[in-house]
Amino acid sequence: MEKHVNVVAALQIGLSIFGIIAGVIILVVLNTIGSLAGDHQASFVLHLIGNITAGFFFLMSAPGVIAGIGLLAHKEWARILTLILSVINLLNFPLGTAVGAYSIWALVQDEVVALFRGGGKKLE
Repeated sequence: MEKHVNVVAALQIGLSIFGIIAGVIILVVLNTIGSLAGDHQASFVLHLIGNITAGFFFLMSAPGVIAGIGLLAHKEWARILTLILSVINLLNFPLGTAVGAYSIWALVQDEVVALFRGGGKKLE
């Protein structure tokens, strides 16, 4: 089961990095289009939308990176945070749904719960 915990951690970090990359791409594209637009108002609106959207992506992705790192260190708070993020990810069809379902399945196993709570059970 320890393999599953490591896979869930990698998936959480990977999905979050994907979100950060998407935020950067949106920021660069909209700010570039805004800079190339001849109209001052259009430029302002595109910069504003790009910055807000990128900020949203960064804010939504940061907990996944933090949770993934915590999972690798076998922290109980990271297991709980990952379960919460996994339930939210279920709405992100199709990739988030798959990652969320797998993460929930892996993190509610008795052996994993015991590992994170320090119950003394060794993962296989």
